[in-house]
Amino acid sequence: MSTFQKGFPANFLWGGATAANQIEGAFDKDGKGLSTSDMAAFKDPYAGGSVNNFTFDVNSEELEEYLQHPEKYLFPKRWGIDFYHRYKEDIALFAEMGFKTFRISISWARIFPTGLEAEPNEKGLQFYDNVFDECAKYGIEPLVTMSHYEMPITLTQKYNGWMSRELIALFEKYARAIFQRYKNKVNYWITFNEMNMNLNSLYTGAGVLADKVENKLEAAYQASHHQFLASAAAVKAAREIMPNAKMGCMINQIESYAKTTKPEDQLQALKSNQLNMFYPDVKVRGAYPAYMERYFAENDIHVHMEEGDSELLKEGTVDFVAFSYYMSHVTEARPDASKLAGTFDSPIKNEYLELSEWDWPIDPIGLRISLNKLYDRYEVPLFLVENGLGAKDVLTADGKIHDDYRIDYIKKHIIEMKEAIRDGVELMGYTTWGCIDLISCGTSQMSKRYGFIYVDQDDEGKGSLKRIPKDSFYWYKKVIASNGEELE
Repeated sequence: MSTFQKGFPANFLWGGATAANQIEGAFDKDGKGLSTSDMAAFKDPYAGGSVNNFTFDVNSEELEEYLQHPEKYLFPKRWGIDFYHRYKEDIALFAEMGFKTFRISISWARIFPTGLEAEPNEKGLQFYDNVFDECAKYGIEPLVTMSHYEMPITLTQKYNGWMSRELIALFEKYARAIFQRYKNKVNYWITFNEMNMNLNSLYTGAGVLADKVENKLEAAYQASHHQFLASAAAVKAAREIMPNAKMGCMINQIESYAKTTKPEDQLQALKSNQLNMFYPDVKVRGAYPAYMERYFAENDIHVHMEEGDSELLKEGTVDFVAFSYYMSHVTEARPDASKLAGTFDSPIKNEYLELSEWDWPIDPIGLRISLNKLYDRYEVPLFLVENGLGAKDVLTADGKIHDDYRIDYIKKHIIEMKEAIRDGVELMGYTTWGCIDLISCGTSQMSKRYGFIYVDQDDEGKGSLKRIPKDSFYWYKKVIASNGEELE
């Protein structure tokens, strides 16, 4: 019997993660078109007196208002942290930490401004060429998400986003354009970010205006079906254009615990976890799982499929499962339990866990459980591509940020990753979310900070944009240099 792995593999990919719509800015430069994320107006999470984790849902009336009167609102994702002009400085800082990989997304609207063009935007392609070349200069492997919560807004206006099958061919055109361009520069790809978040926000994940659909839950699964097909088509194109590349899918992994040992609660936890696993079940196994037939029937969900869909799903399975992990859930048998399974933040709090400033349960052991369950289920490599702590970092009088709370959070999760590897899990790498401070996904605020690098900018976009390493910057540098052994 072989000796089990006691530490992180020698080729483990340490790094950090970002998204184009949260860092780039330059929303109207060099031919870029408007995207769905460009319509994410700032929302004060404390406006109601207690913290609220919004998603940037937009209805048709709001969209029209944003398009007609943008001057009335703050759209922080339009300016990001100006990575578009500062990428060299930022990548140099990542290299100083010793990053082996950098997760970034490509803005679809920067390549095809409306999504409908016959040819890609050369200036958009060149920008990512420049970014990947800068990564290569330091030996940093790009990990690229093709669609991270944004798409050309024209596709929402014309087709109501992923409710239409028309987008499958448009996405494949986009995929082929970037595969051809970057086939010698990018080896690791993720098709869609956190596909299961369609259940939480139709607009965020699928560019769908919810007021234009009759059954939101059915719409979420219909849009997801079209994304499954687009992802499979992209995987097939990748096999043709760059056969050595590794293609992955991604979910937001939230392990659901039963509230009690009551069998009914245990059964509900099983069902909640199945709904979460549905997405990689399709992407890894190439078919819809049997348990969804009953779920669809009992929730009056009818997903329209066409001839050839099943074959495409089988042909376009992925090489690895990527996932984000921030928290676990508690669930119980109750009338609305099936609907709660799709929510980001469970209303039932776990009495054994601490909460972050944003009321997110902190559960490192839940990560080990998730890693074991995912690997047992799929037996393909896993990649933890988002994990981190959002907090209100304070810049001291001497210009430093002492974020021991972030170090403690990440350290505890790294310890559980190491334990999972000892359990036999094949884990490819770890990219902490928001390795540099960026605009929040849900509230479009800047003051919820995740990074190892402080960016001098407030929620209104004011500030010098100066980059300042935090205490966690130097700590993570030691972690990477020791391949996860030095955690103090």
